[in-house]
Amino acid sequence: MRVLLTSEQLAAGIERLSRQVSGSVGDRPLIVVGVLTGSIVLVADLIRRLEGPVQVSMVWASSYRGTATRPGELELRLDLLPDLSGYDVLLVDDIFDTGHTLEALLDELRRRGAACVRSLVLLRKQGRAEVTIEPDYVGFEIPDEFVVGYGLDFDGVWRHLPYLAVLEEEEIAATRAARNAHANG
Repeated sequence: MRVLLTSEQLAAGIERLSRQVSGSVGDRPLIVVGVLTGSIVLVADLIRRLEGPVQVSMVWASSYRGTATRPGELELRLDLLPDLSGYDVLLVDDIFDTGHTLEALLDELRRRGAACVRSLVLLRKQGRAEVTIEPDYVGFEIPDEFVVGYGLDFDGVWRHLPYLAVLEEEEIAATRAARNAHANG
């Protein structure tokens, strides 16, 4: 794997993002809504740097299944959301790829009565957007490569890496082969 962003670079980016969010929200109550499962590391690091009253909730969204490296049909589960009526909401996701996940979730959060909905993504892939919306806060611009680490995975593995790495084609093939070998006993 080739390291794309070190743990130090990620920490500096999260610090910058937290200052931007705090500057926008001030001391108003904020509900941070993380998108499972890729944003869990980001949400944990971000909320520890925010000031004022912060509530945390999670939603589940997935368009990548198993060993896919390109998005498929979007599936959402929003049953863990609290009442958003009148609150400032910050939607936090790991990556802005095509943008369909972010767009669908922002529409749903607005529909549920949030006073203000902003979005924050750790990564924005260059040249992949298929929607007109843009995240309010972006940690890093990255090339159109498949990345893992810092919460992002490939078929459930590599989330634990403290840095962000590019998973090369031969590593994708090796991970698939290892998973198939394990599945077949």
